[in-house]
Amino acid sequence: MNRDLAETLSPYGMTACAWVGDRAARAAKPTIRSVSMFDRLRLFGLLALGAIGTAYARPAADISVIATARDAAVEVTAHAVVRAPPELIWQTLTDYDHLARFVPGMVSSRVLSRHGAQLVVEQRGGARLWFFSYPIRVVVTSYERPYQGIEVHLVQGNLRRLDGGYRIEPRPDGGCDLTWTGLIEPDTPLPEFIRTPLLRRTISDQFAGMVREIERRADQWPDRSVSSQ
Repeated sequence: MNRDLAETLSPYGMTACAWVGDRAARAAKPTIRSVSMFDRLRLFGLLALGAIGTAYARPAADISVIATARDAAVEVTAHAVVRAPPELIWQTLTDYDHLARFVPGMVSSRVLSRHGAQLVVEQRGGARLWFFSYPIRVVVTSYERPYQGIEVHLVQGNLRRLDGGYRIEPRPDGGCDLTWTGLIEPDTPLPEFIRTPLLRRTISDQFAGMVREIERRADQWPDRSVSSQ
């Protein structure tokens, strides 16, 4: 394989396979233009999109995630049908100081202050997509509506925008529709082909972690009639 071509196929400029060839072959090698880091990032972004597309083609039966680019931001909506009562879901969503125990990608979460239904929460973690990672450090205000939902807005951090929240809607069968909707914009400009799948994967993993914890707690809930229906 030509050395320049091998470097083109590598994200960090390192050859993926040995370069072989005699002097005549090297003398006759074609000229290949140099490839910028952006081009390499785009190549791997396309590969990542293909892999993620395959993964999201087989989502869990009760969880759906949709991500849409909105200028420099990404709008993400995640939904699940949860076999748990609103009270238990609410307890899990508002367990701020322990979220890092069961929410993937979250390193720490703690309440800084509380004034009635309004809280200030500091959270640290990160978003990761293949070889690309983006640390996240934010302070947000959380407006609580018990057993109905939580509204979240960015106060400060390394995101330019974060507006979203959870919504809990009881179902006739005793379960609930749980929905997270948010508009997120990193403060560092990222190509759209990286930004959208990066945030989609991050929110999907975190939402799924929240649902798993709710289901785990539902198995231990005193009134087990919901999970047995």
